[in-house]
Amino acid sequence: MKKIRNAVAAIAVMLATLAMPTGAVSAAVACPSGSVRTSAPTAVECNVEETDRDVWDISQTIINVIIAVLGIVAVIVIVLGGVNFVMSQGDPAKTKKAKDTILYGIIGLVVALLAYAIVNFVLASLGD
Repeated sequence: MKKIRNAVAAIAVMLATLAMPTGAVSAAVACPSGSVRTSAPTAVECNVEETDRDVWDISQTIINVIIAVLGIVAVIVIVLGGVNFVMSQGDPAKTKKAKDTILYGIIGLVVALLAYAIVNFVLASLGD
């Protein structure tokens, strides 16, 4: 069980490092004439229009990412429960523990999906 906990911790650390900003700061470049912008962070973004994102859009994006991570964790728990079930070798205690792990993972996945639907519905209702 300690190996599984270490593997889940390693996956969580990898996901956390992927979500961290790189901190790279670059100077704005002057866009050529005829571009949508006069200056942009990179030359590629000279013809990309700036979008007007409000607090609702940003909060919805953050909440969706959090719920997606929770869904991924729930799927990982289900897979680990399945592995434990296969490795239980018919031991009733290990089999029950593995079944409970799968059940809790399914419950977590359902909760994550419902949370996604509810949050998007509420934010869409409040945003209009």
